[in-house]
Amino acid sequence: MRYFMTFSYDGSKYKGYQKQPKTLTVQGEMEKALKIINGGKKVNIHASGRTDAGVHAYNQKAHFDLEMKHITPEKLKDGLNSLLPKDIYVKDITIASDDFHARYNVKAKEYCYKINMGEYDPIEKDYVYQYNKKLDVVEMERALKYLEGTHNFKSFTKADDDRDDYTRTIVQTNLIRDIKNVNKITVSFLGTGFLRYQVRNMIGTLIEIGEGKRKSEDIITILKEEDRRKAGKTASPEGLYLKDVLY
Repeated sequence: MRYFMTFSYDGSKYKGYQKQPKTLTVQGEMEKALKIINGGKKVNIHASGRTDAGVHAYNQKAHFDLEMKHITPEKLKDGLNSLLPKDIYVKDITIASDDFHARYNVKAKEYCYKINMGEYDPIEKDYVYQYNKKLDVVEMERALKYLEGTHNFKSFTKADDDRDDYTRTIVQTNLIRDIKNVNKITVSFLGTGFLRYQVRNMIGTLIEIGEGKRKSEDIITILKEEDRRKAGKTASPEGLYLKDVLY
């Protein structure tokens, strides 16, 4: 039977989502817990995609198969949460059709990135990027609009990411100011798919625009150049969250 799962995690202690030998990962911890539930038999989890070291998730999605027909989704959820570390939490499990795939059936993903422009906060150092200086958020908002639409995002992917197609569509962007703390902003991207490091590279470029080192319309040239060297630095991972996955 195929199960579809929604889960969240604090990625600050993990070397990313994807399982790696002798390394602490989110997938590794989840498959370890499922193996116990499955009577010692290995269970493979297929997620909507991977997140890098230090990146968090509010609503990551995945599917897995179990032959244990007697266990209900609710009991499976409770069993997993009793075995998982406290920084990983299963929010929901449902039964899925046998042809459903958590990665290949994705319609869109939403990421958000949190920035603190105020005084350094050690409590939030793993969860909000501590930029700790003022940024021109109006100019950053202008720049975001140039990223919307269907473009070749080669300039914003990992430098050694070699593939045939770098075209992706960003459906919507937002820059949200925290009404309780004017020094905190959240930048969000809703898109049909994202390249490796794309969001962090776009954020790094937006920060340089906010610093006055670039202009908002420079995004047009950066996209046309299709050259990673033309964009800004890769932003730190701690401010990044996989907010949601849509099917």
